[in-house]
Amino acid sequence: MPRQSAPRLRRKRRGGGNLPTNNSLVKMLMVLGGIVLFTGMALLYEFTKSTSVGSRKLRAELPLNKYHKDSIFGDRHGHEGLHPEKNIVKEAYAKIEDPPVKQVSARDKQAELARRAADDDGVPEEEKRKLEITAEGGIPVLPIFAPVENGEQLIQSTLDGSNPTMPGVIALMQTYLKELFAANVKLRDSHDFDAQKVTETFFDVSFKYLKPFDDAFRGKSIFPIREDESVFLSLAAYREHLLADTLMYAFTQAKDPDNLFVGAVVQNCFGKVSDDGTIDASGKPCKTGLEVVGKNAAGKDMTKMSDAPPDHNGIADFCAKPAFRKYCDSGQIRVLYVHASESLGPAMARYYASKLWGGETYFIQCDSHLQFATHWDDKYITEIKATSNFPKSVLSSYPPGFTGHDPNFKGVRETPGGGSAPAKPKPTNRTRFTGHDPNFKGVRETPGARLCSCETKANEPNAIVRINTGSGYRGDEPKPTQIPYIAAGFFFARSEFLIDVPFDPYLPWCFMGEEIALSLRAWTRGWNIYAPRKNLIAHQYRPGRLGLPKFWESVDQFWGRPGIIYRAQAKVLKRVKHMVGYPDAKREKIEQEGIDVVLTEIEEYGVGTKRSWKEFMEFANMEMNEEKSIIVCHSNQWCNKGLKE
Repeated sequence: MPRQSAPRLRRKRRGGGNLPTNNSLVKMLMVLGGIVLFTGMALLYEFTKSTSVGSRKLRAELPLNKYHKDSIFGDRHGHEGLHPEKNIVKEAYAKIEDPPVKQVSARDKQAELARRAADDDGVPEEEKRKLEITAEGGIPVLPIFAPVENGEQLIQSTLDGSNPTMPGVIALMQTYLKELFAANVKLRDSHDFDAQKVTETFFDVSFKYLKPFDDAFRGKSIFPIREDESVFLSLAAYREHLLADTLMYAFTQAKDPDNLFVGAVVQNCFGKVSDDGTIDASGKPCKTGLEVVGKNAAGKDMTKMSDAPPDHNGIADFCAKPAFRKYCDSGQIRVLYVHASESLGPAMARYYASKLWGGETYFIQCDSHLQFATHWDDKYITEIKATSNFPKSVLSSYPPGFTGHDPNFKGVRETPGGGSAPAKPKPTNRTRFTGHDPNFKGVRETPGARLCSCETKANEPNAIVRINTGSGYRGDEPKPTQIPYIAAGFFFARSEFLIDVPFDPYLPWCFMGEEIALSLRAWTRGWNIYAPRKNLIAHQYRPGRLGLPKFWESVDQFWGRPGIIYRAQAKVLKRVKHMVGYPDAKREKIEQEGIDVVLTEIEEYGVGTKRSWKEFMEFANMEMNEEKSIIVCHSNQWCNKGLKE
């Protein structure tokens, strides 16, 4: 009896009531309890594992470029990301689950993850915009020469047209420049080269990399053209000390700066470049231009090149300013960096810059040392819509000049004959970036001048026809009037221009010749050219006495043979002369000289079919002198008087 009562009493004390004593039932409950415990431990292990590797897994899936990897997550040197205290963006990324398993490209997956991270309420607005740029295929400003992550795959999806992106375009251009540099180093180090071999090397590499790129989008745009009145500003900058100023004036004077996008090709001396591409920026590894250092016994200027530190990066100066950083972070500033020693001249730099266009409504090409009038963007849009041939219209002019960097500059004043002079003349010599003046009121709007005349300077090396100004507007004209020429330093058009008149990728080392070629190509392809009635920008014109570096000096230094650039340039100019109709540049003569490589794809970048070469010559009142093989420019009264609308 006592033996039987003890267990019952114990059970009562533990909770009351009678429990069954069947051994099989007890064993079954113990087994079930073990299963539940094991399952719970397994689930806890999986949760812990997924949490610990989640950010690393996402980091491997997400990187679009070095900017995102380094700035959001921290860089490979152990530096913290944008938010070292809380790293809000990293936490937002860690919340994202993998998308459903399906066959999608890495780029699409990155875009989807970026979109979902951007939707997270915990992410600051500035970082959300960066993520949105990623999702849209854009790219914020990268560090100098930083490679684009997943570059090869992005290049392929751009070339096959399946998913073109700005990172893909930049990666392609980086690859091209890298391969051209390697080919040039190999040729230079062989010590068996001349201007002919230098020219052939350029055409071989360019044909390999740039032809597939242009062919992929022949007759169409890389990106759909947006109808949002956005403006793309194409800037080619060679060792430019006013680049930051130009950008600041462009954005502060724009009516809609959030709708302004820039494609800048920055050709700087960043330091001494080794054959493997590494850069040593210590000391003074660069050179100045030819600076005037005194007078000789005959009273003539003596010039000298001096050692110099690396150039200032105008993009970095601009992006460092708190008022402008948002434009860099949002992807509105697209940059391609090129070593000064690898520069191929303004025509090629403008080709590169045109590839940084991302679907904006309007395209403006200009120099990188400018000042702007108030609401210049809106006023140019209004002006081009006033032309009779819109939308196939081009606005172009030689803008008036300003001197130096004057923070109190109030614009330019009109002078007789449609020219201009600085409102406040100020001596200048290698003017450095001094900061944007918030009190700058914009360039004073003065009556514009027409590009009506041309000339040939026979004493120039590789002489070719040059365009020039004519008479100016009075100020009461109801519409812009036609002109025959486009200035490479400023023109404004709808972006369909890039489809109809694609930039020629085979014009290395050309300084003169690009304007007459561009004018002829545009006009014969159905585009009318107009002079804007108002000057809305001012340009720093630079006489040689300033001692600013020139691209041909850097190229000669790279090859170690002074004058080689002029000999190579003479061969390439045969391409322009052939297009323009010079007798000494007919195909058979070029073939006889053994330089027919310069006519590569000339049919794609030559005279159009809407109007003929002969019609253009009559329109511009130019005549070919067969005996001297030069173009004779006659007076253009219809242009000077504004008779064609």
